[in-house]
Amino acid sequence: MSEVEAAIAALRGGDLVVLPTDTVYGLACIAESERAAMELYRLKGRAAIQPTAAIFAGIDELLTRAPELPDAARSAVRALLPGPYTLVLPNPGRRYAWLNASRPDALGARVPVLPQPTAEVVRAVGAVVATSANLPGGSNPKRLVDVPERIRDGVRAVVDGGELPGTPSTVIDVTGREPVVLRAGAADPDEALERLAAATG
Repeated sequence: MSEVEAAIAALRGGDLVVLPTDTVYGLACIAESERAAMELYRLKGRAAIQPTAAIFAGIDELLTRAPELPDAARSAVRALLPGPYTLVLPNPGRRYAWLNASRPDALGARVPVLPQPTAEVVRAVGAVVATSANLPGGSNPKRLVDVPERIRDGVRAVVDGGELPGTPSTVIDVTGREPVVLRAGAADPDEALERLAAATG
């Protein structure tokens, strides 16, 4: 069984995996399982109250899985994705509410341009929950060897994607009247705000 096949099987079984994303190595589980998400939080050593993003296989997958998205949020999605962004979207249907316990009416969503092995994995399952595969306060893992042993030992499958850029995504909250940059990362936030203004103006 290949690394990709092992990762797909593990995710479908509700287990955790380590995957290379477009930015850093991520600790991931299937998006539909609250139990798997709680195990992800436990292994990483983070509180479940901290928001975690879902990675979707494509824009259509995101819009299908969150059909209640308002028109303005859909415009923001189409303006910036696919790309190195995490968008905090309004979530009136409270989809994947366990990913944002303090704000279940908001959803962190990514549609990145993934390296081929991970793209294949995510296409097979539709959506995964992913957070950087480090311990709280640790450096962002650019290489598989940078992933702490505790995390590698706690997952069912690992996909090696070589060395990654190492800069996390740019996070933008589009739940309010104006978009708010929560974290500047792999993408230029000013350019993102310009694209959002053009798309929604």
